[in-house]
Amino acid sequence: MGEKKKKLSVSLTTQILIATIGGIFFGAVVGEWAANFKFIGDIFLRLIQMSVVILVMSAVAAAVGSGDGQDVGKMGFHTFKWIIFFTVISAGFGVALSMLIKPGVGVVLGNAEDIANATVESASLQDTLLGFVPTNVLGSMSDGAMVPCIVFSLFFGIAMGAYTKQSGNRVIVDWVQGLNAVITNIIKTVMNIAPIGIFCLLANAAGSTGLKIIIPMLKFLGLLLIGDAIQFMIFGPLTAALCKVNAAKMPKKFSKMSIMALTTTSGAICLPTKMEDAVTKFGVSRKVADFTGPITMSMNSCGAAQCYVAAIFFMAQATGIEMSVYQMGMAILLSCLMCMGTISVPGGSVIVYTFLASSLGLPLESIGVLIGIDWFAGMFRTLMNVDVDVMVGMLVASKLGELDRDIYNGKKTVTY
Repeated sequence: MGEKKKKLSVSLTTQILIATIGGIFFGAVVGEWAANFKFIGDIFLRLIQMSVVILVMSAVAAAVGSGDGQDVGKMGFHTFKWIIFFTVISAGFGVALSMLIKPGVGVVLGNAEDIANATVESASLQDTLLGFVPTNVLGSMSDGAMVPCIVFSLFFGIAMGAYTKQSGNRVIVDWVQGLNAVITNIIKTVMNIAPIGIFCLLANAAGSTGLKIIIPMLKFLGLLLIGDAIQFMIFGPLTAALCKVNAAKMPKKFSKMSIMALTTTSGAICLPTKMEDAVTKFGVSRKVADFTGPITMSMNSCGAAQCYVAAIFFMAQATGIEMSVYQMGMAILLSCLMCMGTISVPGGSVIVYTFLASSLGLPLESIGVLIGIDWFAGMFRTLMNVDVDVMVGMLVASKLGELDRDIYNGKKTVTY
């Protein structure tokens, strides 16, 4: 009987894939009526989001507090080194592909009066860096501001580690690790309804947006797809070579989190799955995964960097503006800066597009079509972000001797 149940069981990854196809088909057939199911998908997203901040803070504090200062310093250095590397390379690909494919040429702009009337305050680099340090961590938690929460957690973890070392009392460390385990269990429970939530979200998207809006933007979406494919073909083998593992095994290991990324378009929603798979499939140690997972979610947005650069070129090309070398350089710099310190949630790029247009003197009207297809663009942004996050974790773990290749090769199994 037990063997029969095993044969009939369907993995969560397969369930999500079926829900993805079914949701799109259902929404395309029934049209706008599918919007009635959106609230179910929103409930799923909220159930994940309600735990993300505490998961991030407890994971970072536990990872930092359970090690020594030297370990934390090394993890931080190597994490940010690879974040900067991947983000700049992705932004460069955005420039090269935009000049080659010219996504904005021939596009008829839609009406974007509502967006044109929006006001966006341009933040200086100093203001951006100042915003990383919280004045009230509870306020940052309430707002879902990830970077200030991570900064507090880093300090908390360092102080907790120092206290534990001086007093020999592990009560606080054990409590934080226990809190992290409880939150992880909550999220694992919520993930059981992921196929239902994803079906409802995609049914609404296919029913309300439809496929007709994609047609004039196929070049832009194709650019993102090609950019993702090229970068995976470069980043995957590079990571595998540096980590001394078989690159051919990566695609299957990435499948679950990739489907989550494509269907939810949210790095925050994918965080629990990403951290679990990093440990159980890729062999990254729990300590490194708990440190790099939340930080890369907030700071590594290479897929977004590529998308934002392409959006800048789209806006310029769609309005007949020739970009100077200086503007291209600014496009890369601004796109990279806009990726730092932002938690990836659906719909947030509307403000980013408006900020980039106003900062570079591009017509705000040009972003109307971009906003119309942003959900689809978000698929490619999030896919790149989430998968590269794990590559960063692998590279850091390998450098610190925290990568278990037996787990990667399937010779050993562990739980998160």
